[in-house]
Amino acid sequence: MSRRAIAAAALLLSLLAACRTEPASNAALPAAPRTAPSGMDLVSLTVTGAARSHVFTVEVARTPAQQERGLMYRRALGPDEGMLFPFDPPRPASFWMRNTLIPLDMIFIRPDGTIARIAANTVPMSEEQVGVNDPVTAVLEIRGGRAAELGITTADRIAWTD
Repeated sequence: MSRRAIAAAALLLSLLAACRTEPASNAALPAAPRTAPSGMDLVSLTVTGAARSHVFTVEVARTPAQQERGLMYRRALGPDEGMLFPFDPPRPASFWMRNTLIPLDMIFIRPDGTIARIAANTVPMSEEQVGVNDPVTAVLEIRGGRAAELGITTADRIAWTD
């Protein structure tokens, strides 16, 4: 092959390389569902208050069996972890701490995302009912004392992606 032919072939290859199309970015695709070791879906949940917000990664207890077990038998819960118990339709909710080994903050969430109640540092293993009479769309459980550490109050709002 002559030098001229080699140069023409190289030019043609570089032009073809410049024209090739790239696959679509993964950013345009929906995120793959994330799953916790418990088998429950993981979602991001944000608590927003006056000039601050905090993001948690929470397991979603969707089924009656998942909701019944909740965080029972867990020995630890990370500072930005929790469990969300959604209700459809919204309803009054009541929980207990039977077989729950760690203290929890229970945050009762109204359908508009406002907080109806924060039950702080619930007592491990207690069978005392903790709840609200207002209809709630979900209850968020986080590590005991974490709501106070972050300054979460009933004036805050909660939202999650599902």
